Amino acid sequence: MSYQLYRNTTLGNTLQESLDELIQYGQITPTLAFKVLLQFDKSINNALNQRVKARVTFKAGKLNTYRFCDNVWTLMLNDVEFREVHEFVKVDKVKIVACDGKSGDFN
Repeated sequence: MSYQLYRNTTLGNTLQESLDELIQYGQITPTLAFKVLLQFDKSINNALNQRVKARVTFKAGKLNTYRFCDNVWTLMLNDVEFREVHEFVKVDKVKIVACDGKSGDFN
C-alpha cells in the first residue's frame, strides 16, 4: 500500500472529481475508481522516489509542534528559511508531513 498524501493535491482532487463524475454517469464502477486511485498513489510515490533529485535544506526559528504516528512525522514550524543552491525563501509558518521514503511500498 502506498501513501495517499498526494490525493489532496490539485491533480489528486481533479482525478477524484473526474472519477466521481464517471461513476455518477454510470461509465465506471466504484471498484474501478478505487483501483485507479490506488494506481495513482503508487505512481505518484514511485515518480517522486525515482525522478526528484533536487535537495533543499531548511532552518526553522521555532518548532511549534511535532507528532509521530503510524510511521508519519508531522512538524509545525515557524519562521522557516528554505535554501536550494542559489535560491532562498523565508516563510512564517510551514507544516511538514514526512513519511519513510525507503519503504518497500513504492514497488
